[in-house]
Amino acid sequence: MKNRFGIPWIRARTLTFLNHYEYKHMGILTEERVKINVFETAGENCCVAACDGQKVYNKITAALCENKKIELSFAETTELTPAFLNSAIGQLYGCFPAEQIEGSLLFTDISEEDEIILKRVIERAKTYFEHAYTCRKALKDVLGGEEDA
Repeated sequence: MKNRFGIPWIRARTLTFLNHYEYKHMGILTEERVKINVFETAGENCCVAACDGQKVYNKITAALCENKKIELSFAETTELTPAFLNSAIGQLYGCFPAEQIEGSLLFTDISEEDEIILKRVIERAKTYFEHAYTCRKALKDVLGGEEDA
């Protein structure tokens, strides 16, 4: 007996089991949540430097590439700057779809003041990366530069 895809029924049941067992290999987000503590990752409670933001970005990127959900905790951070957040969060929008980032990333232990800065960084990053290719192409056209292959 075969299913609608022409696969024998017994094999189809095995594939269904594997699909549930191996979510991350199929590009489906798993419910496994990785907790990243900004203070521990950056090594400072004043998160102001872009190089410290890059450390956080690297951890987030590794988890997103494995299709994991992420809890980004700002516990014990006393100061956040746009430079740090652009490096840690903003540049994600140049590498991953906004839907994946927003569906995978949960921010916790962040003050209202810092949340306002974070939202502004995210909106600017989205706008920038939505229009970055068009702007670079227009600039090359105006300056007479060569197109990328």
